[in-house]
Amino acid sequence: MTANGRKQSTNKWLKTRHTASFAFFEALWDAGVTHCFVNLGSDHPSIIEAIVKGQNEKEGNFPRIITCPNEMVALSMADGYARLTNKPQAVIVHVDVGTQGLGAAVHNASCGRAPILIFAGLSPVTIEGEYRGSRTEYIHWIQDVPDQRAIVAQYCRYSAEIKRGRNVKQMVNRALSFATSEPRGPVYLLGSREAMEEDIEPYAINQAHWTPAELGGLTNKQIKMVADLLVGAEEPLVVTGYSGRNHEAVCALVELADTVKGLRVLDTGGSDMCFPADHPAWLGLRYGVDETIKTADVIIVLDCDVPWIPTQCKPKSSAKIVHIDVDTLKQQMPVFYIDAIARYRVDAETAVRQIAGHIKSNMQDRIGGQAFEKRWSDLKQKHKQRLETISSQAKAGDDGTFGCSYLISQVRKAVPKDAIFAVEAVTNTAFVADQIQATFPGSWINCGGGGLGWSGGGALGIKLATDFENGGTNKGKFVCQIVGDGTYLFSVPGSVYWIAERYNIPVLVIVLNNQGKPPSSPPPSSHRLTNSLGSKVDNKALNISFAPTPDYSGIAKAASGGQAWAGYAGTVEELDSKLKEAVEAVKGGRCAILDAHLDGPQGKFGGGKATLVG
Repeated sequence: MTANGRKQSTNKWLKTRHTASFAFFEALWDAGVTHCFVNLGSDHPSIIEAIVKGQNEKEGNFPRIITCPNEMVALSMADGYARLTNKPQAVIVHVDVGTQGLGAAVHNASCGRAPILIFAGLSPVTIEGEYRGSRTEYIHWIQDVPDQRAIVAQYCRYSAEIKRGRNVKQMVNRALSFATSEPRGPVYLLGSREAMEEDIEPYAINQAHWTPAELGGLTNKQIKMVADLLVGAEEPLVVTGYSGRNHEAVCALVELADTVKGLRVLDTGGSDMCFPADHPAWLGLRYGVDETIKTADVIIVLDCDVPWIPTQCKPKSSAKIVHIDVDTLKQQMPVFYIDAIARYRVDAETAVRQIAGHIKSNMQDRIGGQAFEKRWSDLKQKHKQRLETISSQAKAGDDGTFGCSYLISQVRKAVPKDAIFAVEAVTNTAFVADQIQATFPGSWINCGGGGLGWSGGGALGIKLATDFENGGTNKGKFVCQIVGDGTYLFSVPGSVYWIAERYNIPVLVIVLNNQGKPPSSPPPSSHRLTNSLGSKVDNKALNISFAPTPDYSGIAKAASGGQAWAGYAGTVEELDSKLKEAVEAVKGGRCAILDAHLDGPQGKFGGGKATLVG
């Protein structure tokens, strides 16, 4: 056979060859995974070949590949995408080191209940060429570790190895069944080069047989018990955190608050907007500390991990507490308990609609009197006072400088009403939430966990999702990331803004720059709470000051090859002009990063007191 003939024969073989890796991508697509966020390595030759083959042959019916120079950014992007849409996405990384590179993003995805499939290769398991995929590089010995799954397994709902190619689709779908069943979260698959290189016969599985496990609702007895408690209460309270992940649950909670006049709703910042700020029952977002927790006589804890912090704030001993959650036992927390008289592992939307429906159908005589009308009137008055107090905090300094509250109030006015906010403001979060006053389900997405740096990739994933769902680049909703200065550095901005430019993902980034002064940085806050020696000295003495401050917007502009809009604002006048420019840049398809220096009222210390009225 001539050289040309051998080449043609090889090309024909490559086109007809069907590997486990190709079946892996077929399985992802059939299961609804539209994007793979990848950082590839020496364990991925067949993965790369499958990507090329799929892009050439599948005519768009193949996951879109997003190359990410950093693994934490990759997982954070998948997290943001999955959190907005509730549709699972995939991340592909390189053996043990790529798995370690996921870092805190695994914690965030787990705590934030984000359905994500992570795939990592393994070092080849054969040495002497026994199978296609055997070791060919020095690094294959160095990266061969005893238990690669153990690196992330405790954060995952499921972890397993693909050992042979012929059941790869079943393995992918089993993993995704765990990822999409409540409590949702990341799953981890891994496979050696030999397994993923294996030639297999093309095959299909019935996708209808691979669905998440569904939760039910309350029994009639449980519905009646909770309804009686709420209607009989003088100060009923709902404390929630994750219920807003299901956008219909927001509507259900509004229905309940309209039905039981006087019921109030406190959001603990679990990750999503759970209740609209324009409703009289809205108490805002607080991290487990609020006066209403102390005075309530009936409390419904609804899809919430940390309803209160007992050393700072807790219910009175006579309060009756009911816990309704997809995970009432918090199975991944070694220590968790609240003094609930009942725990129901059910779907939040279903349960809330059941309770509201029962009250409206069977208890009208108990909720229609003057006492409830007075409670409703009082609630509306307190809500009005609350909004007035929040508005009064958004004032600039006499010298033209501004603090966090004023800044966010201006951002809220500058962006579209239906904008989506990706927030990682840490201890400034309550001040940010007060000023944004989100009203649309899905319009506020907070980092689900405590791994700083989520919002860089998270905001890109959210924007990618809203654009994809609406037909293409910049056709979705406006996305605004609000991030603390230290957290911005955690987000790996060099990777984030290269990706944003490479894949045309425009977001507005507001950096809360207070040089890491308390309470924007957790260590000083923790020191103050424990009254330690560290609470007596400043950030410089603690070696955590960010002075001299980096050029945050300049970092992003450099990473984007000079294409991102970059600006600085330290006065009201600068903010007024620069914010308008930044918003227009994003609308025009460019990322915009505004470095906002907080030096005015409350600015040096984040945002002043987040005071609630009533």
